[in-house]
Amino acid sequence: MLELRHFKLVAAVADTGSLAAASRQLHLTSSALSHQLRDAEERLGVQLFQRRQRRLLLTGAGEKLLLSARRVLSEVAQAEAVCRAHPQDDLLRLSTGCYTVYGWLPPILGQWQAEHPRVELRIVLEATRQPLGALLDGQLDLALTPDVPKQARLARTPLFEDELMLVVPEAHAFAQRAHVTAQDLVREHLLTYAAPREQLDVFTRVLWPAGLEPQRVSPVPLTEALIELVRGGIGVTALPEWMLPTQRQGLRTVRLTPRGVRRRWSAVTRASRQRSAPLARFIELLGERFSEGTPGPPRRATARPGVARRVRRRGATPGHPTS
Repeated sequence: MLELRHFKLVAAVADTGSLAAASRQLHLTSSALSHQLRDAEERLGVQLFQRRQRRLLLTGAGEKLLLSARRVLSEVAQAEAVCRAHPQDDLLRLSTGCYTVYGWLPPILGQWQAEHPRVELRIVLEATRQPLGALLDGQLDLALTPDVPKQARLARTPLFEDELMLVVPEAHAFAQRAHVTAQDLVREHLLTYAAPREQLDVFTRVLWPAGLEPQRVSPVPLTEALIELVRGGIGVTALPEWMLPTQRQGLRTVRLTPRGVRRRWSAVTRASRQRSAPLARFIELLGERFSEGTPGPPRRATARPGVARRVRRRGATPGHPTS
């Protein structure tokens, strides 16, 4: 079954005539859109576009899908407009670009909830894979995510930086290396989060820019499972340092590419909407947490008693889609 992102892709490519132009419109890389288009065609079993003189033109099947896509996108936009016309100051909808963020958020949530006991905090886990799209579509009030593109529709508050590292067993040949390259990863058993590859930095920022695909990839839904599989010598994975446990017996981290893969995390809202007092305070607390210049969030922070009971979660799914 196609997803809303596929409809947006078909409409954008049809309007612009190329993946490069569509990527600027959708705020995704051309490589990510290329893989997304291939995924849509594989799901449908038909070709949607054909290349003619450096332009992508719709096939017959593509034209039929475009009609449906425009109708679906129009109805979704109308529904979102109705919801945005009646914002709720007693509700804060939050999602992140990483499920593991919820490991260090509870202390901040606890302080904020104590100050705003009448405001419901709704963590929208199903928006984790595409928090910026959900934010712009009116499904979120706040997104915590890395590498936010500059655009007029988004307002950003910088939080912290981290670096994506390759995690390997301590006996691995890479363990004593200063860095690894995309070519090195091709021969490895790569363990990733269970998410589309266009949402995984190890693909979009390491492998695909080099025009490479690993020989063996295994999706794993849980951070803890990823770490233990690497510890057991099953494969390698890409994680920032702050996601690793304090006790690292059996594990080593190696820089990805000579320059490294650094990410800048921000608290993001829609620029068109005035921030409510609860939303502004939440962002202020986040800023205070990272104002000390720490390189990233703490590892394995524990929730304050009662915080979990006050947070309404929707569509809980473990994992982390941006590594």
